[in-house]
Amino acid sequence: MIGLFITFEGIDGSGKSTHAVKLYEHFSHKFGRNGVLLTWEPGGWSGGDLMRELLLHHEWRPWSEFFLFMADRYEHVSEKIQPALSEGRIVICERYTDSTLAYQGWGKGLPIEEMERLFSLLALPQPDLTIWLDVSVEKAMERIKSRKVLDRLEEENFLYKVRNGYEELFLTNSERIKRVSSEVSEEEVFLEILKVVGVFMDES
Repeated sequence: MIGLFITFEGIDGSGKSTHAVKLYEHFSHKFGRNGVLLTWEPGGWSGGDLMRELLLHHEWRPWSEFFLFMADRYEHVSEKIQPALSEGRIVICERYTDSTLAYQGWGKGLPIEEMERLFSLLALPQPDLTIWLDVSVEKAMERIKSRKVLDRLEEENFLYKVRNGYEELFLTNSERIKRVSSEVSEEEVFLEILKVVGVFMDES
């Protein structure tokens, strides 16, 4: 099996965690658990819990926040993602570089080209397929408020900017990024994800 890198993107409340797990279970049944890695950002590596706490529950200036995310990502890629891809495994990651562009770029106003230049400088692997779970901000806020207290990256006005960012990324990267509406039932969303993944694997 050749290494395959799939990322899930979308604003908070879009269902990324749920469907990343469901796709992991689907592939694990098909290829065995040793053939699939499920991970996430921020925090999907051995020191990630501390980094996740720093990022989500403390106030940072935009560039400071960006470089903290990049430190987390570089360790994550080096420790988990790149070794798994080199072993020919399927890697499913909840959030990756598109999140940084959407949240720190469109959300916080950092320059997109400069951030992308740093991604290239660090030789971060590019996802083979990105599934963008698209949901309205209103629907997302309903889901978020029903399950927890909001963190600082989940304020409504901010999420409008972030969703616009994802829209722009989709329009300029439509070969890689596939849009799946998560406004419908969980079962319908996952069936659409399986269709998208199936078409991609057939064409690869």
